[in-house]
Amino acid sequence: MEFFGQVIVALLTILLVSKILQICRIVLWRPYVVTKSFRKQGIIGPPYLLVSGSLKQKKKLEEDALEIILDTHSHDFTERVVPHQNKWSSQYGETFLYWHGTEPKIYISDAELAKQVLSNDFYGKASFTPTLLVLIGIGLPSIDGENWLRHRTIINPAFTIDKLKLMVSEMAACVVSMLEEWKIQINTSVDQRKTIEMKREIIKLTGDIIAHAAFGFNYKEGEEAFEAQAELQKYGAASYNAELFIPGSQYLPTPTNIQIWKLDRKVKNIVRKVIERRLNAKATGSSDGYGDDVLGVMIESSEMVQSESNLKLKMDEIIEECKTFFFAGHETTTYLLIWTLFLLCVHPEWQSKLREEVLKEFGMEVPDADKLTKLKLVNMVLLETLRLYSPILELQRVASGDVKLGNITIPKGTGIVVPLLKIHRNKKYWGEDADKFNPLRFANGISQASKHPHALLAFGAGPRSCIGQTFTMIESKIAVALILQRFSLSLSPEYMHAPVHQLNLLPQFGLPIIVKSLR
Repeated sequence: MEFFGQVIVALLTILLVSKILQICRIVLWRPYVVTKSFRKQGIIGPPYLLVSGSLKQKKKLEEDALEIILDTHSHDFTERVVPHQNKWSSQYGETFLYWHGTEPKIYISDAELAKQVLSNDFYGKASFTPTLLVLIGIGLPSIDGENWLRHRTIINPAFTIDKLKLMVSEMAACVVSMLEEWKIQINTSVDQRKTIEMKREIIKLTGDIIAHAAFGFNYKEGEEAFEAQAELQKYGAASYNAELFIPGSQYLPTPTNIQIWKLDRKVKNIVRKVIERRLNAKATGSSDGYGDDVLGVMIESSEMVQSESNLKLKMDEIIEECKTFFFAGHETTTYLLIWTLFLLCVHPEWQSKLREEVLKEFGMEVPDADKLTKLKLVNMVLLETLRLYSPILELQRVASGDVKLGNITIPKGTGIVVPLLKIHRNKKYWGEDADKFNPLRFANGISQASKHPHALLAFGAGPRSCIGQTFTMIESKIAVALILQRFSLSLSPEYMHAPVHQLNLLPQFGLPIIVKSLR
């Protein structure tokens, strides 16, 4: 017995020493080696602090920046939203190294290098915290390799232009419903105008469109899913902004984790019920098949691909992709629309130009998909909004091995940060008016708008570019067109220009807009 006891003690000692060595390698040796490797190449950055890396300095800069309130006409808000990028790029150069805890991050603001990173599968997706994965779903944005290719192949048909055209009338119905509520509010006011908190309205609108046009939820299901997802987003934002994540902590029955599990089950159950209804309807001979919306096409595509190449999305995988699209599609369109309306208030001459275009092309009618393609000025304004106020501030990848990027040798496992705000405002690409609102720069298309054809990266680039970008642009065009058809907009004196980063770029104090009826 004594011998076996000694063996167990020896094994435990070996495991303990091994674990200590592993921790030392992560928190001491690797930061030293990576820092030395980049320093030899002339790339430096803020000092690595034990375990926390550069996070404490980053957090302090962000806290101080929240005190800044900008001029309403100022579209250069990087000092408020990404103060660490501003400070470190001025101190260490346009390419620098910093540390997210023990994870090295290389900051790449060159458009050509960014295109190479985003277009090459060698650079894998950056990892998400478990809380963020619950929010965004284990779908296209968070998976890699053959699994990603299988999902993309199956889901692609749901986002063809012909399929999206079928959703236009449902999208328009959601917008009209919101505008009719505005009309009622305005008619009850003394001066025939009403201050409306646009952030709240647009969040509700885009939630309705995603729920009903894309997934066919009934109103109760849509409202419940939207509310659960909105609450999950608060936990996701807290997780994103947390200094450190302790592996395994997501399994502890803490009050926060219990609430996250509860909300996640609620969203999954709602989506599962809708999917089961589609499957049952098809099994009983429904002439509509699985439906023409995103969910229906996703289910149908899964069945078709299975018969052709033995591939299929399982029920749980479809649910996760629905969660992904519900979050990503909802958030991107929400803040694209919010900032578009803000810019149209700040630049009323463009509001007038867009209204004239809308009335010229289809008067007071509700546009169909073909008429939407004629809205050239509306499209230019949306693209310029994406450039200046991209909902996503940065894209991240991870080098899957040692790699040469331009003149930089990047060690395996290094994160690569592509800062969209910086690239979208770089005068080298966009000219001296890079910080100005100038939709006409897109008159000849995206590739001709700047001195680099890939300097607009709001939807990413390469094979992993956002699959829902056409859905977002169609939805945004419908909303802008129908709003300008019927109302004029101006900023409320209560508005404070304070963009803030909370998973997406949003107005910290909301967007109160004075709405006046034109008809």
